[in-house]
Amino acid sequence: QVQLVESGGGLVQAGGSLRLSCAASGSIYSINNVMGWYRQAPGKQRELVATLTRGDSTNYADSVKGRFTIYRDNAKNTVYLQMNSLKPEDTAVYYCNAKVLIFPFTDYWGQGTQVTVSS
Repeated sequence: QVQLVESGGGLVQAGGSLRLSCAASGSIYSINNVMGWYRQAPGKQRELVATLTRGDSTNYADSVKGRFTIYRDNAKNTVYLQMNSLKPEDTAVYYCNAKVLIFPFTDYWGQGTQVTVSS
């Protein structure tokens, strides 16, 4: 069983930075997978923020390109989301996700961490 535990959220002023962490337990890193960060603002659908493949290919939502960076530390089984130049519209609950790319193609989610950007 894989567990994802996020941390690093908080309150920050516009223009500031935060780094989110997603610590993965279990054997997720030995399995072909895509790690990702999603976010959900009040009254809105959950949306993709960034993804990172096992081969270190990245993909970003247009709204965060040039400001956010997703990367991993394999020794710590942790994926990070470095968020710079934060804007009030980045305010949301951020969720870590792991998509397993082999049968049964399980989707794992963390519990979420709140990010609030004040103007």
